[in-house]
Amino acid sequence: MSSLAKHSRHAPLGPVVLVVMDGVGRGAGDEADAVTLAATPTLDRLWVPGVRTELLAHGKAVGLPSDDDMGNSEVGHNALGAGKIYAQGAKLVARAIDNGSLFDGAVWHQVIDRGARGGAVHFLGLLSDGGVHSNIAHLEAMLRAAASKGCKKLYVHALLDGRDVAPTSALIYIDRIEGVLAELRTSQIDARIISGGGRMFVTMDRYEADWAMVERGWHTHVLGLGMAFSSATDAVLAARSAKPGIIDQDLPPFIVGSSTPMADGDAVVMFNFRGDRAIEISRAFDDVVFEKFDRRRRPDVFYAGMMEYDGDAHIPKHYLVTPPAIERPMGELLAASHISQLAISETQKYGHVTYFWNGNRSGMFDSETETYVEIHSDNVPFEQRPWMKAAEITDRLIAELRTGKHRFARVNYPNGDMVGHTGVFEATVLAVATVDLQLARLAKVVEELQGILVVTADHGNAEEMMQRDKAGRVQRDKQTGQPVVKTSHSLNPVPFMIHDPARSDRYEIDPARASGAGIANVTATCIELLGFVPPDDLEPSLLRFK
Repeated sequence: MSSLAKHSRHAPLGPVVLVVMDGVGRGAGDEADAVTLAATPTLDRLWVPGVRTELLAHGKAVGLPSDDDMGNSEVGHNALGAGKIYAQGAKLVARAIDNGSLFDGAVWHQVIDRGARGGAVHFLGLLSDGGVHSNIAHLEAMLRAAASKGCKKLYVHALLDGRDVAPTSALIYIDRIEGVLAELRTSQIDARIISGGGRMFVTMDRYEADWAMVERGWHTHVLGLGMAFSSATDAVLAARSAKPGIIDQDLPPFIVGSSTPMADGDAVVMFNFRGDRAIEISRAFDDVVFEKFDRRRRPDVFYAGMMEYDGDAHIPKHYLVTPPAIERPMGELLAASHISQLAISETQKYGHVTYFWNGNRSGMFDSETETYVEIHSDNVPFEQRPWMKAAEITDRLIAELRTGKHRFARVNYPNGDMVGHTGVFEATVLAVATVDLQLARLAKVVEELQGILVVTADHGNAEEMMQRDKAGRVQRDKQTGQPVVKTSHSLNPVPFMIHDPARSDRYEIDPARASGAGIANVTATCIELLGFVPPDDLEPSLLRFK
């Protein structure tokens, strides 16, 4: 790969630092907007005409099927790191189902072969239409396809959402899939939900933050251990009765009916297409040597993921749809030009500034010029500690910048997203204020080093903490009059701003380029700020030189 050409009109004096304020979008500025209501003097100071704009971070701008699809951290960091728009998981899977290529593939045939010979086919994943990790429509299509090929035992292990969809909407999705299962049972097929639980308590851990979550899932889905109920609906209602106010993502594990453990000869399909929260359970199924917890028993099942969740480690061994091939992401371009770079975040988003940023690659491109730093996250509910590890991230980032080693640094502050997902408004306000405080610290140091601070986000969340009706008004509970909580991402644009006291008089954001631009344009913009000419195949830089 050839080196980047030097820019004829710009060379930075100090490092370029890109801050991703995870989940901090541009909202309506009303009672639902935790960003507006937070104390953000630093963001207010940096929001300067000429070097600020709003960018799209959802829908087609980040490779999702339609503009009704909210962005998420995975596709957001893919776009930020790649500088190009690639068809993402939801779109790829929908296409593979629609054109039949998923059902023509060798891996699907291996799944069906197990079912046709009398084994059960288990479908494990997030029961949701949020489109971030999964889509219930994909599950419905696979259930019907498996039934049409002679599979007589079709079991669903339902992870309940309440995070990418309304916080207490689980019964909507349970009712929907129960309708499909009832339809299949009319053809003498044993089709039913047999286990489940909330996604933030069962199975869907990421970045090895809490293997106990995966262990609970293994006991529930694989071993068939846990509290039994007559139906998934009864399990949800019982949990809500036992703990009023609990939201779906936190629901405890359950099994339905008599214990139905996975058996030798079965097949398992993980129908999540997003990788980060599917890797650990995939390892529990695939790894021969496994030391993260005692599996007790590892049945001889054929395990397949919806997609390959880690292209470097090849997790899982078998998958149904090939993930997007992201070529020459920014990290690789900088490494080829021997430009030193730093990636830093805490555990909750560490993989986003490394794996997803690098085009779904888990390793470095050049260990001599790259430094990756993970600050270990606390294992406590985010609303109880909304500041998370923001200060520790900034401490280490400042120390690294002062070494003079790094020409480009990227950092993710997870607070707006992770706390926003809890639905706790006051905690989210504090989370946003925390990030602003870190920006104040960071801006001071970048100024001292005569560097450039670039601030943006990967998607919205904290700026829209309440559900809205079709007219855009905040929805209220008919009985209590209180706003209806929203825990999912948004369709809002995200901020983009450049702080360059030393040289900002030499350039500005081009309004024509910024109109309709998305976060993929950030890559070329940062390459220009670093003093290089962006490759022609990237989404164009937002800069216009005076």
